Amino acid sequence: MHMLVLSLALMAVEPALAQTSAQPPATSGAKPVRMVVLGDSLSAGLGLPAPSAFPARLQNALKSKGIVIDMINAGVSGDTSSGGRDRLDWSVPEGTQAVIVELGANDALRGTDPSVTRAALTDIVTRLKARKISVLLCGMLAPPNYGSDYSARFNTIYPDLAKSLDVPLYPFFLEGVAADPRLNQADGLHPTAEGVDVIVKNILPIVEAFLGTISGQHS
Repeated sequence: MHMLVLSLALMAVEPALAQTSAQPPATSGAKPVRMVVLGDSLSAGLGLPAPSAFPARLQNALKSKGIVIDMINAGVSGDTSSGGRDRLDWSVPEGTQAVIVELGANDALRGTDPSVTRAALTDIVTRLKARKISVLLCGMLAPPNYGSDYSARFNTIYPDLAKSLDVPLYPFFLEGVAADPRLNQADGLHPTAEGVDVIVKNILPIVEAFLGTISGQHS
């Protein structure tokens, strides 16, 4: 897994994130937004106390801006995109308004056929949208040791789906953290609590804009 993180650092990541036009999101006086983070160990918080996991830290960061979230951490360590699809219905309960999808790292690590990953993520996003749930898709990058063809096929999954399914995209979930030993645990892959805070800081503007588009969340 250490090789994956080091390899990810060599991959070029688009620095520009798509800007989402939105009204100001909910304030502390509004009804909380019901959000689920559907992911793997990177968002589940493997090796960290629950309050330091990504969903909890994101919830706190939003609260500091007056945005109240009813958060569910639906991260499962070792999960693939197909696994996330298989448990989608019970992982995302009725009444959920927003889902952050963070899946694909284990697909890339295992060399899963990109067409399988693409199909699973497509199904996840399509099914959530059919339930009138807003989706923010988090991208992942493939390790180059599988070859340039594999990397090209895998890395285009996320921007392609964001465009074709009309959902906002955060291009690389581990942006600013991958390959930095100061921000990763001893395994070289999973973020430390400090690493999680970097992820939250980087993704926060996108999440704020994302929440601002949800019907009924304008103050």
